[in-house]
Amino acid sequence: MQASRARLFKEYKEVQREKTADPDIQLICDDSNIFKWTALIKGPSETPYEGGVFQLAFAIPEQYPLLPPQVRFLTKIFHPNVHFKTGEICLDILKNAWSPAWTLQSVCRAIIALMAHPEPDSPLNCDSGNLLRSGDIRGFQSMARMYTKLAAMPKKT
Repeated sequence: MQASRARLFKEYKEVQREKTADPDIQLICDDSNIFKWTALIKGPSETPYEGGVFQLAFAIPEQYPLLPPQVRFLTKIFHPNVHFKTGEICLDILKNAWSPAWTLQSVCRAIIALMAHPEPDSPLNCDSGNLLRSGDIRGFQSMARMYTKLAAMPKKT
């Protein structure tokens, strides 16, 4: 557990030092628990998620970085590799392809890449996956854009 704390503290310092280095990702450590983080990621450009800001929750195991963090979307998103109700993410690096070389920042990068390049053949959201697999790109994009507008964009007052 001491090694994981040291690693997380190192990542925390790195995030503080490079806040402006990656404007698409904002990682925030819980003030009272270094094993709980949140992230705000910007939807990738030229996707239905563009303009949206999506919140992720990280639960980091005490064996980190030997085991991957558990990451889920707190913001609703219509995506084949994200469970619509729970926010669970189907991404190989969060399961069997994890390596201690990955950091929380690089996990966020991988999630943004997944948003831009969905994998409809391993869906957690079957409706979304079926639209893409059947070739209904327009239907998928309009649903994804609608949920982005509803859940991930600031409300105009």
